[in-house]
Amino acid sequence: MHRHAHNSRRQPSWTVPIRGIAQLATQMFAGLAAERGRWPLWLPVGFAAGICLYFMLPEEPPFWSGAMAVLALLLATVVCGAEFRVLPVACLSLAIGFLAAQARTAMVATPVLQADLDRVHVTGTVTSVEQLDGGMRVILSATMVSGLETEGTPARIRLRFRSLDRIPQPGMRIRVLASLQAPSGPVEPGAFDFRRHAFFQSIGAVGFAYRRWELMPALTPNLWERVNTGFEGARQFIADRVQLRLDGASAGVATALLTGEVTAIPEADLEAMRLSGLQHLLSISGLHVGLVAGLVFFTLRALLALVPPIALHFPIKKWAALAAMAAILSYMALVGAPVPTQRSVIMTGLMLTAILVDRSPFSLRIIMLAAAVVLLLQPEALLGPSFQMSFGAVTALIGTYDALAPRLSAWKAEAGPVRRGTLYVLGLVLTSLVAGTATMPFALYHFQQVANYGVLANLVAVPVTSFWIMPWGLLVYGLMPFGLEGWAVSAMGMGADVILTTARFVAGLAGASLQVPAAPAWTLAAVSLGGLWLLLWSGPIRWLGLSGVILFTGALFWPDLPHIRVDAEGRVIAVRAADGRLLVSTRRAGRFDSDEWQQRDGLAGKPLVWSKTGSRDGVVRCGEGACLYRPPDTPLTVLLQSKPGRPERCPAVDLVIALRGAMPCPASTVITADDLAARGAHSLFLRGQDLVVKTTRPHPGARPWS
Repeated sequence: MHRHAHNSRRQPSWTVPIRGIAQLATQMFAGLAAERGRWPLWLPVGFAAGICLYFMLPEEPPFWSGAMAVLALLLATVVCGAEFRVLPVACLSLAIGFLAAQARTAMVATPVLQADLDRVHVTGTVTSVEQLDGGMRVILSATMVSGLETEGTPARIRLRFRSLDRIPQPGMRIRVLASLQAPSGPVEPGAFDFRRHAFFQSIGAVGFAYRRWELMPALTPNLWERVNTGFEGARQFIADRVQLRLDGASAGVATALLTGEVTAIPEADLEAMRLSGLQHLLSISGLHVGLVAGLVFFTLRALLALVPPIALHFPIKKWAALAAMAAILSYMALVGAPVPTQRSVIMTGLMLTAILVDRSPFSLRIIMLAAAVVLLLQPEALLGPSFQMSFGAVTALIGTYDALAPRLSAWKAEAGPVRRGTLYVLGLVLTSLVAGTATMPFALYHFQQVANYGVLANLVAVPVTSFWIMPWGLLVYGLMPFGLEGWAVSAMGMGADVILTTARFVAGLAGASLQVPAAPAWTLAAVSLGGLWLLLWSGPIRWLGLSGVILFTGALFWPDLPHIRVDAEGRVIAVRAADGRLLVSTRRAGRFDSDEWQQRDGLAGKPLVWSKTGSRDGVVRCGEGACLYRPPDTPLTVLLQSKPGRPERCPAVDLVIALRGAMPCPASTVITADDLAARGAHSLFLRGQDLVVKTTRPHPGARPWS
């Protein structure tokens, strides 16, 4: 006994934590091995990781890199034994996602306008027309621009027209005098990149028309162009017929549900839909596609069941499934096939296919297969809130109801009419809570706000959409070819009015939304992986996913916000006041940028403008075309120059921002208008005596869209 105690005391202290870590790792690997059947669910996550890696690179990788990686990992997968194959397969999924992103970039590549053009003649074929509140937005393809060489002309150009007097029809070739510029980049590093978004739509220039368009001789379209023109024409025809019967926001909501275009809804009502948590009703996704499939499936099956010779001798369930599949494909084509619709159609189509082959249609494998298809066809969709929120919500709902399925089945088996009604209401509440919780991190990251009363609003709006608006919408589709849709459109309008009234009421409640500062991108990756870890595993190991949720939540309480921001054109500067508010140099120019900065800081209202003499708290002092900024809690001093030329006296400062032709004073760090033109918007962080500068284009021209 004495010898044993003596040996224990001499044991190194560092072996204890190492032994604990080893035991934890052993238990973790054992838990992963026990869930071997769920490993394939992670293949789309590997695709997503490869896509993220592609978009994170500072420079465009060699065109052969993705293909070589896929081939090498395929060989490694074949060579490795079955027991060691999991690692090369995981790496292979990442390489496939990387290659898909490379291939997609090459497919959509188009020249991006290099310099602004004013009063140039633009000729192009009308691809799509979006009616706006007080105008319209037109996308032109097969474009020609006066004074611009063919090889430098973007494949597609988006123009805004101020007048609605003459609406061009899809397929027309028009000519118009316009002003053009390249699509704008992010307002700050980490913000939404419209230039990249436009690039993947093959849009290389945007602008506005000076006068009405004139008709030009049309080009001979190919088959795909004829199909696209036909559907665009159908969408515009439907929108015109709806506006003959309805007006205002009701017409916009009905049009959005029938054609997928939300641009005709007034901005105030769109904001009310966002604040009330009802904006998802305007995005054609799982709810709408599922309703279309369900209405067609159950209606046709019920009608066929009324005919005994058919019901007894033919597979009417499978016939109904085929009809429902045709219906959702047609619906997707009519609404323009946005990402949520694609995901919903793929998933619903797989469910209907499962019915055709006599399998269970509800499974996490279906949603992950749908995610894989969308990621491989449109890798850029991964970066947008639409993909993230739609897949996040559906994955969480399937995972939750899969866990609750035995208990729910027992309750329904013994339920009478009252209990079934109660279960339906509770199901709506649970669905709203689960979907709202799953999409909250994405809403906070992309929009810096989340609806607090979404459950309340959805309790009213979802049943109205499900049992009133969508059935009438299907009837509108059937009656419109005969010109008999008027009364059905009016019925849709009644439901739209209920939704709008609910949205306005809930949005007007105190504390309707929660606003937070923008979180860094790594926190979104952490919470996404944590959520997937919770949902895709079934054993105790799943609870490790809570660490990602905790990291994201913690980042919301310790935001890292810039002290100084400058827009890409040098029109407006924003600085941090002593109380944390945002102060801007002007509201006459760069208003969109300053509003976005205010939102990304999690602040309500509009940013404040400092006066000609400076700010009230004294952090900004101005005179003779220049301002001195002394940020709180740092000894650094910044000179903001906006007047052309150089001041007679240059104060000793640490940083100079010289705009509008100003000759910069000497300093250790100088930012000029040329720097902004080359590297885009600037965000500056003052950390003690250190200065950190981040830009939206740290490597100008390194990526095809930059």
